[in-house]
Amino acid sequence: MASRVHLEDRLRSLGRFAVAVSGGVDSLTLAALAWSLRPAVDVSLYFADSAAVPGHARRRVHDVALARGWHVQVLDAGEVDDPAYQNNPVDRCYHCKSHLFDAVKQRTDVPVCTGANLDDTSDFRPGRIAARERDVCEPFVDAGYTKDDVRALARDLDLGDIAELPASPCLSSRVETGVAIDHALLQVIDAVEGAVRDLGSRVVRCRIRKSAAVIEHDGLVADDVVIAAATPLLHVHGLRLPVQASGYRQGSAFLRVLA
Repeated sequence: MASRVHLEDRLRSLGRFAVAVSGGVDSLTLAALAWSLRPAVDVSLYFADSAAVPGHARRRVHDVALARGWHVQVLDAGEVDDPAYQNNPVDRCYHCKSHLFDAVKQRTDVPVCTGANLDDTSDFRPGRIAARERDVCEPFVDAGYTKDDVRALARDLDLGDIAELPASPCLSSRVETGVAIDHALLQVIDAVEGAVRDLGSRVVRCRIRKSAAVIEHDGLVADDVVIAAATPLLHVHGLRLPVQASGYRQGSAFLRVLA
């Protein structure tokens, strides 16, 4: 059973550490708790900004940091410029997290922590391999926290709507394995999702597949309205794929490795 006392003890045991903040509920909650424990702990916060970061996640990190008085160091980990990442293999997340952790470690000699929780340990997460290779800490995993436990902690820390945030992985997660990724494609995906979100959808994924662009959403907006909003944005950026709309399915752009 998750214990906040155990989690806080784990953070205090580190003394000095860094948190890699992504803009999602997990890392923001870990950052908020760590910041609340000062001066018993000495925590630094790092945010890796790139074309793969959704615009709303970038704005959220800025807004929370401003509201809570955080000092967040922004860096570009350079993953989108790496051919191993651009080729979009099944372990693309390994290359992404390798760049992230290496970039943070170039800037500090303290342990690096992420917001990974127990639910992540049962999913296909090649980024956690990069974390293990670099001795990255996972305090939520150590303290037995599931995603629901993290959300409950976010409420206790008065993080408001952040506690209820849907999953928000990087924009590259929308691209089918094997379809090449570049800055322009990621900008299109972000623009389409932002447009559909502005119509009233809360969960939107612009999936780029080999044969079509599929706009997955939560059903709060009619499919034909979603397609009408997405199609011009895709076409103006040169993507002439057929455009479809369907219900949201987590991780449906990926080819998964089965044990």
